[in-house]
Amino acid sequence: MSFPRHLARPIGLLLGLGLLAGVVVAGMTFPVAAGLGLIASDTGDSVNTVSADLVDGPLPQTTTITDSSGAPIARFFEQGQNRQSVTADQISPAMKAAIVAIEDRRFYQHNGVDWQGTLRALAANSASGTVVQGASTITQQYVKNYMLYVAAQTETERLKATEQTPARKLKEAQIALQMEQRLSKEEILTRYLNIVSFGNGAAGIAAAARTYFNTTPDKLTVPQAALLAGMVNSTSAFDPVRNPQAALERRNLVIQQMRDQQMIDEAQAEAALASPLGVVTPLNTQPNGCIGAGDAGFFCKYVVDYLTEAGFSREQLNRGGYTIRTTLDRNVLNHMKASLDAEVPPKQPNVANVMSVVQPGTDKHRVLGMASSRTFGLDAEEMETSYGLPYEPVNLGAGSVYKIFTAATALEKGMGINYELSVPPSGYASPIYVDGAGRPLPVRNSSDNLPERMTLTDALAQSPNTAFIKLEEFTGVPPVVDMAVRLGMRSLAKTPFVDPATGRPTDRSIAEVTKAQNLASFTLGVSPTSVLELANVGATLASAGVWCPPSPIESITDPDGNPVPVTEAPCEQVVEPGLANAMFNALSKDDQPGGTAAGAARQVGWNRPMAGKTGTTQQHKSAAFVGFVPQMSGAVITFDNSRSPRPLCDGAGSPFPCRSGNIFGGKTPAETWFGAMKPLLDPLPPLALPAVEERFLEGGEESRVPDVIGESENEAREELEDAGWRVSVREVDNAADRGTVVGQSPRGSALPGETIELSISSGEAPPPPDAPGDDDDDDDDDDDDDGD
Repeated sequence: MSFPRHLARPIGLLLGLGLLAGVVVAGMTFPVAAGLGLIASDTGDSVNTVSADLVDGPLPQTTTITDSSGAPIARFFEQGQNRQSVTADQISPAMKAAIVAIEDRRFYQHNGVDWQGTLRALAANSASGTVVQGASTITQQYVKNYMLYVAAQTETERLKATEQTPARKLKEAQIALQMEQRLSKEEILTRYLNIVSFGNGAAGIAAAARTYFNTTPDKLTVPQAALLAGMVNSTSAFDPVRNPQAALERRNLVIQQMRDQQMIDEAQAEAALASPLGVVTPLNTQPNGCIGAGDAGFFCKYVVDYLTEAGFSREQLNRGGYTIRTTLDRNVLNHMKASLDAEVPPKQPNVANVMSVVQPGTDKHRVLGMASSRTFGLDAEEMETSYGLPYEPVNLGAGSVYKIFTAATALEKGMGINYELSVPPSGYASPIYVDGAGRPLPVRNSSDNLPERMTLTDALAQSPNTAFIKLEEFTGVPPVVDMAVRLGMRSLAKTPFVDPATGRPTDRSIAEVTKAQNLASFTLGVSPTSVLELANVGATLASAGVWCPPSPIESITDPDGNPVPVTEAPCEQVVEPGLANAMFNALSKDDQPGGTAAGAARQVGWNRPMAGKTGTTQQHKSAAFVGFVPQMSGAVITFDNSRSPRPLCDGAGSPFPCRSGNIFGGKTPAETWFGAMKPLLDPLPPLALPAVEERFLEGGEESRVPDVIGESENEAREELEDAGWRVSVREVDNAADRGTVVGQSPRGSALPGETIELSISSGEAPPPPDAPGDDDDDDDDDDDDDGD
């Protein structure tokens, strides 16, 4: 027998439903288990497994990321599954009544399958020659939705979950009958309202109440509940925004059904029918993921990356319904963003200004905020970006900020912060600063007006390149690289080194190659640098040498409020407390007159102790500043973020790409830092710098140089050489007896292997100086010197 093509599918469905009715009649005559026993064993096992999941398995729920105060930042959910499950007592009686009235009026009478409704649908569909009336109960619909939204993992499985076939209907009915034996009607109804889609991205009644009425499901009124219940049949056909008239008519039908079934009285029905649709304009939809986090977008992305590294899968985030409370301080973020944008407008072409702030601590380093002058987003034409600018390494480097690591290494080798470094003039040819062929490269300073020697503390503030290359000759390059990694630059040991000849990543890390090739340029900050890691370096030094991972996580709880553990790297004592405290003090002059950040500090009226260091890369394509106080540590990098970076010029306005740059760490980066940190710290009391142990002031015993001033040349030479120092002498005019030592450099402490230069008196007094006023050339010291 054959059927006309247009009747083949409805009649096939009709026959299937007839078979289904026969099965259930058997189940009504015999025990339910016997009726279901008619199904093949493999199908039965599948049904039992699915029904167990339906009863015990959780629904996909939206994960919410919040700031430190609990205010939401972003939500994560699978496409179309923005769901927050609620309990029965959190759903209004009107909503429960409305969905029963329009979807399953015999819900409280049947056992999961409504045979009266099934036979009625069979008759209607047979008469019309098409499927004009459904027969699914709320329990069956819950099964179908579960199969679609939870069990189905592929597109094929999703299609099978909704196909109009007798086999699917039969399986649905079997599972529904089992569910009705294991769950109460109230539990089934609540689960159905939590899983069903209401359109416009709202999955479940909680999302629907918020999306359409900006309310919670326990407060839904009769007309609101009727509108939502009516949409379940077709979220597109009855969409109140796109099809308001159809939605109104459908809502009114639901209200009339509620009245006819005596769920509401006539007066309530009339009032509800007279009510407008009342949906909010625009709908209160929620973006999926960090793209909806606004200025917190970069922080949000860091949270996701951090959790992924800790072992959380994206599926867990999208389905787990976690509440992730982060360390983000909105006050910190707001001040950062304001200062970043003030220095570099968000749409400034090719220039990005980025900042991160970390809270020091010996048990945790909380990331209080991170931001960029660039707007977080996907519209490249609007200068937006979703790249992790404030925490991913900036390829252009951070310049002289890396001198921190050379100084810390020198302290660990016995030097003190008062040690007087040799400051060779510009053009110094160091035996370790060479090109690819091993030829020495001249090292230059930003100023030629520098003394021959200065203390390590003053050198960190004024930043002569030649002094730190010379110091690196003593420390060696590998220990400096290791110190950088220990203090917080952990990405250097993970990020592949890029071969400059091919532009391709190698199989070795930046740290490995830098050490293997003895690249002395490391102290000048040429390596790719994470702004967040720089801020964490400051936090390590401000935490008495304790490194902790820069954590954005305060706590994670599951949908039931139970804590969820996060695997984070343990804190480490990476340098001894005395060394960290000494470095805190050694970096304390950058904001003082003569320091490279003095001008930026003066602009905001900075008046509390701090540590800081500026940095500028050789071609002025980027500049950086890291600064910290006991309560907070922050870092800023300003750089050309285009594909072909150029030098940056920093004039009266915002930095811009130019032919030969003049940007310095003491300008835009330092000004950004002080602009953000001053208002943040003003409410907090200034805290003194930590005390410095004597051995870190003058250096260890091995670096102490005997003081031989006043001795004869022979006595002095013998004493110094016996102590292990090499000696050189020069004769100077002096009134002291001929051959007497009248000068010694260095004095107090020196590097192992360093030569001590003695000034020996000629016995003749020097000629008198010119009379005052003969030379009219006044060298005015500029406190705003930005050279680094």
